[in-house]
Amino acid sequence: MVEYLGLMWWAVGLGLLIGGLIEYFIPREYISKMLSKKEGKTIFYAVGLGFLMSACSHGILAIAIQLYRKGASVPAVVAFLMAAPWANMTYTLLLFSLFGLKAFYIIFSAILIALTTGFTYQSLDSRGKVERNTNTLRVREDFSIRRDVKARIEKYKFERKDAGRALAGIMHGGWSLATMIVWWILIGIMAASIIGAYVPPHVFMTYLGPTILGLAVTLAAATIIEVCSEGSSPIAFEIFRQTGAFGNSFVFLMAGVATDYTEIGILWTNVGRRTALWLPVVAGPQIIVLGYLFNALL
Repeated sequence: MVEYLGLMWWAVGLGLLIGGLIEYFIPREYISKMLSKKEGKTIFYAVGLGFLMSACSHGILAIAIQLYRKGASVPAVVAFLMAAPWANMTYTLLLFSLFGLKAFYIIFSAILIALTTGFTYQSLDSRGKVERNTNTLRVREDFSIRRDVKARIEKYKFERKDAGRALAGIMHGGWSLATMIVWWILIGIMAASIIGAYVPPHVFMTYLGPTILGLAVTLAAATIIEVCSEGSSPIAFEIFRQTGAFGNSFVFLMAGVATDYTEIGILWTNVGRRTALWLPVVAGPQIIVLGYLFNALL
């Protein structure tokens, strides 16, 4: 456990700082404006914002549902949900601390799956195959984020108390983020440490090795094990360390959002059953194919 803490503390700390900065300085109105239109670029906005949102999968679920209630389209919400836990800044740093340069494959693949899933949902939406959002946030047509930023800058007058207020806001944002992810990280570290100490290596090679059976068992485990994205990364690294199956680690990380019962249930109850049921159908095969390719090529 101490070994994992030594690997991860700097990545988590820096991610919390970045998350606090984003939480304090980026207004929520901008996110609503960018995610409420039914255009192709909305998916790119959603994935880009997901990368900036330094929060775990459980925190992102709450944000995604909140965006939906403010009027964000279903495809944008799904793309945001797919991208944010696995391609956000905090998680990027964490993956590099564990997997080294191989983390590039995870990050780029996560972004690719988020984009293709979002565009597929737009196609489903255009054919009425998923629910429509009836709570669309009304935003003035002439509202411009650029002009709003400019106006805020022009009106802003720096005072010493503003620095203290900003510091307090950043610290509050970082602390709020920490309360969402730190306990899950510790749970993941403990689980990975127990696995490494008590599960014999031959069990990994037999059931979680670089085979079709190994991928299937890994997918099933990711569906059942309810751990935050940052907490999942040590377990995924332990799978990779024990078996050398990088594709299995990728499937374990990515399949959580696509197949996990929590994500499916929350989408079912807050967005709609069709939106929830399409998620594993659309994203699941992409994850399995990429996992298989990673096992074969890396």
